[in-house]
Amino acid sequence: MINYIWFFMILIGVIFGIFTGQGQALSEGIVGAATSTVELIFGMIGLMCMWCGVMKIAEKSGLMDKLANVLKPFLKLIFKDAAKDSKALGAIVMNLTANMMGLSNAATPFGIKAMEEMDRINPKKGEASDDMILFLVLNAACIQLVPSTVISLRAAQGSNAPGIIIIPAMIATGIAALVGIVACKVMERHF
Repeated sequence: MINYIWFFMILIGVIFGIFTGQGQALSEGIVGAATSTVELIFGMIGLMCMWCGVMKIAEKSGLMDKLANVLKPFLKLIFKDAAKDSKALGAIVMNLTANMMGLSNAATPFGIKAMEEMDRINPKKGEASDDMILFLVLNAACIQLVPSTVISLRAAQGSNAPGIIIIPAMIATGIAALVGIVACKVMERHF
């Protein structure tokens, strides 16, 4: 359905542009937007490769394992059933750790595995458990220690200080994660 909505919005925009005599501006805008998009993507490729390399070094050096060990006691407090299952907790820890380090591509398989493991221990198959919902909230509002995508975007757009976003991102994502945890725990009591 959303495809139809987008199609009609674009179609109406093009028709309106042609009938108001703005066809030239419309085509220049389309070409300009396509060109700037390609430039942005090429600008980000190198930076993303660099950040992925840094994160791979962090993974190989054991930094991610150390972060996972710091997270485990906290996660055992907030997850009820998953904390009792080492496979489920391990997948949760690896997903959140990879997300915190800016490795969203590496985090996805761990997230899928975490959901599978939590579904395995879920007594109500086909229905999301409280732990599954909490995991989704934490996954969406994960604290970003290294927001590599935002840093790469800022650098590609010519920012003088692309890394200045690190502290504000940590604060914002930390607050979002805390609010998400509190909301989940409050809702667990009522639903």
